[in-house]
Amino acid sequence: MTARRRFEANTHPQAPMSAPLVLDRPTPLDPHPAHRPPLPTVIRRVALSLLIACVVPAALFYVWLVLAGVWPAIIAALAWSYAAIVWRLVTRRRTSGLLLLTSVVMTGRTVIALVSDSTFLYFLQPVIGDGVVAATFLLSLMTARPMVARLAGDFYPMDHELHLRPRIRRLFWQLTVMWAAVGLGKGALTLWLLESTSLETFVLLKSTVVLVMTGLAVAVTVTAAAAVARKEGLMGPQAAHLVPVTD
Repeated sequence: MTARRRFEANTHPQAPMSAPLVLDRPTPLDPHPAHRPPLPTVIRRVALSLLIACVVPAALFYVWLVLAGVWPAIIAALAWSYAAIVWRLVTRRRTSGLLLLTSVVMTGRTVIALVSDSTFLYFLQPVIGDGVVAATFLLSLMTARPMVARLAGDFYPMDHELHLRPRIRRLFWQLTVMWAAVGLGKGALTLWLLESTSLETFVLLKSTVVLVMTGLAVAVTVTAAAAVARKEGLMGPQAAHLVPVTD
C-alpha cells in the first residue's frame, strides 16, 4: 500500500456494517398494553353500580310506599330498573351484571305478587331469592369460573390470562363464598323482620340494614381485590409494564 492510500484510509475510516441499537428510554413489553384502571376508578364503578341497581330502587320503593301504597311502590322500583337498562342500551354502554340480576329478581317477585294478588308474597320472595342467589354462588364454585369471576368484568377489565392467575382464582373463590354467606344472612334477617315488624318499619329497616351489610361486603371485596391486584402488578408502579432495555 502506498503512502497516499495509507493516508486516505486513516482520514476516511469505513463505518462498520452494523451497530447495536441502544434505546435510552424504557419500552413496553406489549405494544398494546391493556389499560389497568387505578383503584379510585374501580371504587367509583362499584359505587355507581350499587347506586343504580340497589340504592335508587330501594329509595323509590320506600317513597312511593309512604305516598301511594304498595303496588305503586312495586311498579316504581321495577320501572326504574328497566329504564336504567334501556338507557344503557341506547347509549351503547355496558349493562352491569348486578343491574340485570336485580331486575330479573324484581320482575319475578312482581309477577308472582300480581298472579297471587298477595303483597305478602312480594316481601317474602326476597328470602327465597337470597337463598337462590346464595345457592347459585355456592354451586358456581364447582365450575371453572365462580360467580364473582363472572361479575368482575363489570368493574375491572379482565382477560383469560388474568382469570388463570392462581392468586386471582383463589380471590374469586373466597369472595364467592363470602357473598353466598351474605345472601344467606340477608335472607334470614328479612324473614325475621317480616314476621316481627309492621310493613313500613320492615321496608325501612330492611333497606337500611341490607344496604349496610352490602356496603361492608363491598368494602371487604374492594380491599381484598386491591391487595391482590398490587401483588399481581395490576395497580401501582408495576402496572405500567415497563422494563429497561439492556445491551
